[in-house]
Amino acid sequence: HGGMLLVMLQLAVLHNDIGCSYAPNSLGERYHWYSSTGWIMWNAQVGGLLGGTTCVLYDGNPGGSKERPDWTVLWRMAAEERVTFFGAGAAFYGHCMKAGITPAACGDLSAIRVLGSTGSPLSAEVQQWGSRLLASAGVPQVWWCNISGGTDFAGAFIGGNRELPQTPGRMQCRMLGAAVEAWDERGRPVLDAVGELVCTQPIPSMPLFLWGDADGARYRASYFEMYPPGHGRRPGGGDLGPEAGAVWRHGDWIEIGSSAHPGCVIYGRSDATINRHGLRMGTSEIYGAVEALPEVLDSLVVDLEYLGRASYMPLFVVLRSGLVLDDGLRARINDAIRASLSPRFLPDEIVQVAEVPRTLSGKKQELPVKKLLLGQPMDKVVNPDAMANPGCLAWYVDFARHRAAAVAS
Repeated sequence: HGGMLLVMLQLAVLHNDIGCSYAPNSLGERYHWYSSTGWIMWNAQVGGLLGGTTCVLYDGNPGGSKERPDWTVLWRMAAEERVTFFGAGAAFYGHCMKAGITPAACGDLSAIRVLGSTGSPLSAEVQQWGSRLLASAGVPQVWWCNISGGTDFAGAFIGGNRELPQTPGRMQCRMLGAAVEAWDERGRPVLDAVGELVCTQPIPSMPLFLWGDADGARYRASYFEMYPPGHGRRPGGGDLGPEAGAVWRHGDWIEIGSSAHPGCVIYGRSDATINRHGLRMGTSEIYGAVEALPEVLDSLVVDLEYLGRASYMPLFVVLRSGLVLDDGLRARINDAIRASLSPRFLPDEIVQVAEVPRTLSGKKQELPVKKLLLGQPMDKVVNPDAMANPGCLAWYVDFARHRAAAVAS
């Protein structure tokens, strides 16, 4: 618990620059980060109290209801309560952009000085939209504090620093005290290239064990199996040596920039990466191309290339109300992927769905869907209690069953 307090103090006060007062707001600093209580951002929200900050909490659906969707709810609350630091999941900002919200519909947002984002990669397009939204509300230079970390170790690996330059779509820096690197397939640190996100030294809040994992086997398999003790290479060459401890592999693709190209980019989960004809691609790049289309509200893609099987890559899309996936829209989706990425990453099938399964923190459930389509039972691949919309899983289970029957025949 003491380690968590140290890491939360570092995150809230040093990186997020949250304090007890803020001059333009006579009410002082008012900090809101929308979160459920089961997500690390709940810890980060109440962690603001360590800096003497007033925390503004919201209990409810940030998008209204299915019957009456309304993506202005949190913004209206922020205007009414004069919030100075406004944080949410990246998916929230994407929904707001798609909904076309304006400051006129939200009230006076001029007290906001910071927009925080996490949970999934934030595209440059969505970040630029958010900056324009705040600029039209009287905040010409809003600071984006984009962070990436994990609930499991109650902290962040990548975060913000208000003194550093901002580039849309990139996070500003590695966190203080976080020995984070991008490793290539040979366990060597790389810059300006995509690699596995690893942390080579312990952080005070990392767990000592997992609940019910008496011998630590599940803990080691989850984070330390890929890079056991002594694995990896020093930046200047040479093995780390047998005295080096196991290295934490978080399961994300990351690019860490050099001094000539500063900042960091998370490209999505490394265990759900698309690998088409020998070329690897983070799923977030496909989402960026597909979800830029006005007809598409959400999407999910998985690649079923596995143990020598032929690759099968379905793309699931959620469309605006009243739209139906026809040949014309399929062509536009394929054209968007072809233009933004490469014809190599065109999906084998595009399927319209009602919802994309997401965790409580808003992350797309790529790996569970992939495992379902590979024939694994639902109770072995996903915990419905950790999901925001578990009711949609039945459709994917049925889809997997029908696909298995079609392949078998």
